[in-house]
Parts: sequence; structure tokens; C-alpha cells
Amino acid sequence: MALSSLPVDPEEPEMSTSDASGPAVEWSGLPEAVRARIAELGAEAVGALPKVDVPQQLRAVARFAPAKRARLGGATIISSLRDSHGFRTAVVEWCREHKPAALDLGGDDPVAVAAAAVLLGEESAVHYLELVSRRASDTSLRAERDTAVAKLRKVEAELERVRAQLEESTGAADQVRAESETELERLRKRLREQGARLREAKDAAVAAEAAADRVRAEAGVELTALTEQRDRERERAEVERARAARAEADAEIARQSAREARQADEVRLALLVDTLDGAVTGLRRELALGGGGPRPADLVRGATAAQGVGGRVEDPAALDRLLALPAVHLVVDGYNVTKTGYPELSLADQRDRLVRQLASLAARTSAEVTLVFDGAGVVAVPIAAPRGVRVLFSDPGVLADDVIKALVTAEPEGRPVVVATSDRAVADAVRRRGAHPVPSAVLLARLGRI
Repeated sequence: MALSSLPVDPEEPEMSTSDASGPAVEWSGLPEAVRARIAELGAEAVGALPKVDVPQQLRAVARFAPAKRARLGGATIISSLRDSHGFRTAVVEWCREHKPAALDLGGDDPVAVAAAAVLLGEESAVHYLELVSRRASDTSLRAERDTAVAKLRKVEAELERVRAQLEESTGAADQVRAESETELERLRKRLREQGARLREAKDAAVAAEAAADRVRAEAGVELTALTEQRDRERERAEVERARAARAEADAEIARQSAREARQADEVRLALLVDTLDGAVTGLRRELALGGGGPRPADLVRGATAAQGVGGRVEDPAALDRLLALPAVHLVVDGYNVTKTGYPELSLADQRDRLVRQLASLAARTSAEVTLVFDGAGVVAVPIAAPRGVRVLFSDPGVLADDVIKALVTAEPEGRPVVVATSDRAVADAVRRRGAHPVPSAVLLARLGRI
């Protein structure tokens, strides 16, 4: 059933969630996993629904790229599904036609089943939401339990170590006590045998007892000192190991930085040499044609020739003059150009068409060409580009605009760089760095002559 055939009265006020059939679901209290699942389904559907089925506040979201639609417009999609019964019905019908599995209430994934029940307004939606919340809570409690068990085992191991040390200390004290008691018994026997030397034997016994106490005290002090020394040595060893690991990591980072800096310097030096070589070649060609040396107008005092940097190019002829410069580097803002020239194509077809056109331009002009695309949402990155065209995709979290600015900054001073973009912020930024910004329309007009 086509969604556009659903009867929709543009004057009819949208129904709230409480007007729909089924039990009332607290949308603001949906588990995060269920909210994300519903937002993904709504984001996929809103890009394919007719404009009349899309609420006013979602029409801007519908123009987003599919990969960004759920992430940037998820809250708006959820609120529209909650407040607009007509939009929710259109999304359900779209899912039944294009993704019937998303509405399967008998699936194994409780999150998908709960999202389907909420969209369908099923009475069991509340129970599915409770199941998802309970499972999420059980997972959190299980993780807390595992952490507590790990801490308990660590404490038990430490307790066992302390007990072993205590037993060792107790054994040493018992041995000293046994030796003292043996000596005392011997002295008592002598006292019984030698009645005449009773006082001396008693004094010896007292002295032996004092010596035993001293030995016990000294043994306890020595044991405590040994234990503290061992702990200090263990802590010192751990500190040294950590310090060695940090030093190794710092050394590796320094080596990597040095390698990257050396490679960057070598690339810049090579490009600078190529630029100087091209400039010398052009100068020699001009001198061979005559016209070398200063002209009388060049020697007039009181005026200075203009030294403009990064001038704006407004027509294909001016672009041809720039591309004829020695060692020129053309940097192209990919999607900015393709969406200006042929937005009706898919992104993959846009990329392929622009790469083929730039390959032909590079072959005709001998210019170095670098084509930069936004890497967000790209499913398959081409393995190789045609000869003469370098194709770059920005990393996750990095904008293609920032890559273009970095490319211009990396070029050596004096090398001609042309940047094809209609993004005013990018054009201003590269112009300040000495590059020549070219509107996307001018580049497309030049490519159209190939």
C-alpha cells in the first residue's frame, strides 16, 4: 500500500498519543535502547514518506543525510511520533511495506519487540517496556555484583597474606619463648641441687627472664622493621616499573613524532623543489621568447605593484590560467561540487562521476588533483582512484572542511594551490593561507568542456 494514498486531511488536527487506541505509553520514560530503535525506524521512514505525511517540524530533518537523520533529529522524530497519530500511522504502514520484520512482536530481541509494540499501540507495550527496563537493570546489578566479588577476593587474598605473616611472627615468638622456658627450667634444677647458691640461682633466673623479654621485644621490633622494609621495597619496585613504562611510552611517542615530522619535512621539501623547478623552467621559457628584464613602467618610483594573495576566480578561463601554473595543486571539496552540479544522483554515483571528470582534467593540465569527501556515512570506500586523482575521505569525527584547510596549510610557501568550493567559510580560510578559492560552479563549467 502506498503511503501517499492514505487519507490525510491537512486541516484535521493531529491526534495525541492519548487519543490513539491501546494503553497509554509514557514516551518520556522509554528506555534508551527502545528510544534509539524507534528513532532509527522513524528516520528511515521519514526520508521516503510523501511530504504531506511528514509533520512540519520534521521536514527539515527529512533533508538530512540518512546516516545523520536519527542522530541529529532523533528527539524531534520521537516527539512527532508521540504527538502525531497520522505520522505514526504513516511510519507503521511504511514499515509494514518495507521492513515488516521491524513490526514482528514474536522476535527474540526484546528491544525490537518493545519498539514495535509502542509504534503499533499494542496493550502489551507496557509489559515489553518493563521487560527491557528490568533486563537493563539486571545487567547493571550483575556488573555491580561482579565488581563486588572481585573486590572481596582481593581483600581475602590480602587477609590470607597477613595471616601467613602473623603465623610466621607467632612461630618465632613461640620458639624464643620455648628456649627461654628451657633455660629457666635448667636454672631451677640447679637451684634445687645447689641450695647454698639459691640467691645466685634466683638472680640468674631473673636475668634469664629479662633476657628472654628483651629477645622477644627485639624479635618483634626486627620483624616489624623487616615487614616495613619489604613493603617499601615492593612499592619502590612498582614505582620504578611504572616509571620505566612511562619512559618507554614517551620514547616511542617521541620517535613516532620525529618520524612523522621528518616525513612531513621531506614531502614539503620535495614539493618546494618541484615548485622552484617549475618556476625556473617557466622563467627560462619567457627569457627565450624575449621580453626579459624590467620595462620602463616597472622602474617608476612612488608606486608598488599589487601583491594580492589568493584572489577569487570567477570564470573557467581564469581557472585555466591557474591550472597552467607550474606544480599547481587543485584541491576539490567533493560533495560541495557534486551537490551543486548533479544533486539528483546518489552519493556513490556523484563521487564516481566527479572522479572521472577530474581524472580527465588532470591528464590535460598535469596538475596535482586532491579530491576530499566527508567520510561520515560512507559504507564502502573505493580501493583505488583513477591515475592523477588523489581521493581522501575524512576520518570519523573529522569534517572534510578541516581536511581541506590542513592540505592547504601543509603546502610549502610559494606553491600555487587552487581550492574548488562554494563554502564561504572554507574559501575565506584557504584564501588567508595563500590559496586561490574557485566557486564550484566555475569548476563544473570547466569540467563540462572536457
